[in-house]
Amino acid sequence: MIELTLLCPADQVDAVSDALMEELDALAVTVEDADADTPDEAPIFGEPGMPATLSASIGGWQRSVVKALFNDEDAATDACTLLLAQDGEDGDSAFTDLHVQGLYPVADQDWVRLTQSQFEPVLITSEFWIVPSWHKPPAGATRVMRLDPGLAFGTGTHPTTRMCLRWIARHADLANPWPRVLDYGCGSGILAIGAGLHGARDIDAVDIDFAAVESSRANAAANGVTLHRVGLPDLAEGQYPVVLANILAAPLKLLAPLLSGHVAPGGSLVMAGLLERQIEELQATYAPWLALEVADREDGWVLLTARRP
Repeated sequence: MIELTLLCPADQVDAVSDALMEELDALAVTVEDADADTPDEAPIFGEPGMPATLSASIGGWQRSVVKALFNDEDAATDACTLLLAQDGEDGDSAFTDLHVQGLYPVADQDWVRLTQSQFEPVLITSEFWIVPSWHKPPAGATRVMRLDPGLAFGTGTHPTTRMCLRWIARHADLANPWPRVLDYGCGSGILAIGAGLHGARDIDAVDIDFAAVESSRANAAANGVTLHRVGLPDLAEGQYPVVLANILAAPLKLLAPLLSGHVAPGGSLVMAGLLERQIEELQATYAPWLALEVADREDGWVLLTARRP
């Protein structure tokens, strides 16, 4: 295989990547910071403790390395030639600031095995683990979720997901299971499945992404968990003893009246996808309905929960 490497300005990253994948038959495209590991390296995703840069609003780093993988050198050369020849609206090249760094051979590898090696079992509690299908459960794991990386967000490796699952594991009462649970923004279905493995009944999992809906349905079946309803957000109705929402701060603010309204008397709202610096902002937003408190912290991320009286 051959890797075509290009140096690309931030405002052209999306267009170049789309052209390579959709028009020029690249097998894969990745984007990296050209200034990584130098004093000019810049965060664009608002990492904990670091401000996002202007590049976040235009889709990439100020200087991005775009790498495209092709079957052979001829395919890579043709793709590069066609990419540089694309016309813009003014008749000039569409990608005037694009620079070709080179074509590089890529050694044949067992890509499946290489990918699998990056995902190990994830500890939630000493008894509760997330285990990819190609691994054996660790000794002492009495409750195991089988979950492989896929298109939808949620494999258990991110602190926000782990904190939500820890909350489920620590608050579920197997003798008195939750009669209803809502996983709002379900992604891979990981929180809904976690609730099901801890005895919850009538679990609704909703998301705006159709890939997430299908992923949740498939992952739940693979774990022997029956979801009551899986689909778009308008499927959620009524009140639930537990409402789970691992999204991001902006949508969680917009959803404040809706999510709060879904929490039954005596029920709990559990929210993640939030940074330490966003705590007070979310607490103020939800104050008319619920009093949010910090229930867990990990690597700059927080879990906020509230209980309706």
